[in-house]
Formats: sequence, structure tokens, C-alpha cells
Amino acid sequence: MTECENVQDMIRLMASKLEEMADSLSDKEVKQFIDEILGARSIYVMGAGRSGLVAKSFAMRLMHLGLKSYVIGETITPAMKDGDTVVAFSGSGETKTIAELCETAKALNGRICLVTSKKDSRIGKIANSTVVIESHRDQVDDESAEYEIRQMMGDHKSFAPLGTLFETGSMVFADSIISAVMEIIECEESDLKCRHANIE
Repeated sequence: MTECENVQDMIRLMASKLEEMADSLSDKEVKQFIDEILGARSIYVMGAGRSGLVAKSFAMRLMHLGLKSYVIGETITPAMKDGDTVVAFSGSGETKTIAELCETAKALNGRICLVTSKKDSRIGKIANSTVVIESHRDQVDDESAEYEIRQMMGDHKSFAPLGTLFETGSMVFADSIISAVMEIIECEESDLKCRHANIE
């Protein structure tokens, strides 16, 4: 068996990186993000690849809070209307499919919230709210094709390859937003449990 780094040390290293992310978060950006969420008629979430899984998890928790949330691309997702908000998870802010969907939402008078590691990006330029949670990403030549590159290449160069830190940070950030919103709207854990899936 090939020798590798101690897994516990890997966890500690990732935890230290998450702490750095927390320290670098802008209070202003976080407040604006929460205001957008609470002011939305309906919330549509999206992301590509693993970021998409984070987005789905966030949509589920928003639903548990009693907010109207949908995942873009699902068969039961309704049409967007004025007052609706899109939350996009994109590390580069350039992922082609996500950027195009954000531009479509913007054309429909939707509001855009972006969780990213690159504020000055294609999506960032049209976003109403942008939260930067991490800036140490693997470099790719064409960031607009980042998702496609990830799917085709298995180049694991770092201890947290191919955007892992962004995706892990996004998940922690999203769950932290849920906790913050719970406090603001005075929602108890019992309120979440009553909305949890019971056909499973």
C-alpha cells in the first residue's frame, strides 16, 4: 500500500483553512446575503458538480426553515418571477453553464446572490450580492470551462484538490447561514423537524 499523509492531519489542515476562511469573511457581504435571502419571494439555488450538491443541501435547509426554495434544473422547479432570488455557488464565478443561467435569471428581473472565491468574475459583475469565502484555488487556463475540466481530469496536485476547499467552505458557510437565519426569524429546531421528509 502506498504511503500517504496522516488522515487526521489532513482534517486538521482543512479545519485550519476553514478557520482562515471564517476570519476573512466580510460582515457586510454576509449581512447583505442574509437580507437577500429573507427578502426573497422564492429562492432558486444552483451550482455545477460538487458545488451543485452544496446548493441542493442549502435548498433543503431553506425549505426546513419554511422558506420557498427550489433547485434550478429539477423537473418541479416553477417559473421565476419578480422578487425571486437566485443563489449560485461557483468558485470561479465563471463556470459557463452557471453564468449563462445567472444571466437568464437577471434578464427575468431576478436577483443574483453569488458564493464564490472570485468577486471580479462574469457572475460577480451582475450579482446583487457576492460573498467571497476562499481564494486559494487550483489555477486553470480557461476558468469558464472549469467544471468541464474537473470532470475530465484527475490531476490531484494538492491536499484538497480541484476546488475541495471552496466546496467544503461553501457547505460550512451555507449551514452557518441557516443557523444565523434561524436566530433572526426565531425558528426552533422542532420547527425544522416538522418539515423534514417523512416518506423515506
